[in-house]
Amino acid sequence: MAHFKGILLHSPLFFKYFAHSSVQGITLYPFILVRHQSSLQDKLLIHHEQIHIQQQAELLIIPFYILYLSNYVINLLIYKEHYKAYRNICFEREAYGNENNFDYLRYRRWGAWWRYLLKTKGK
Repeated sequence: MAHFKGILLHSPLFFKYFAHSSVQGITLYPFILVRHQSSLQDKLLIHHEQIHIQQQAELLIIPFYILYLSNYVINLLIYKEHYKAYRNICFEREAYGNENNFDYLRYRRWGAWWRYLLKTKGK
């Protein structure tokens, strides 16, 4: 089954005004925005963001953002540090855990992010 892979856009203005300097890419369904033109060729970054495209699509977009933010806030209370809270968001755990597996989206099951929510988190 073919998966929608998103619309890639180089968007320096978005990153200048709305994203932390460490953020290189972000997915705002149906768009994958990247900070630098060269990032359009970064297969690892793009694949990571394409995993987010699938997550957002299966959760009908708005619920994804509600769950994402809720998971981040809970993690921030647990870890008391932005980076650890961010890396332990269930959606990020799925994306980082599979960004090197370029076949992942071919066999990924619907709701795969759910098991990352239930798994014991790393500190």
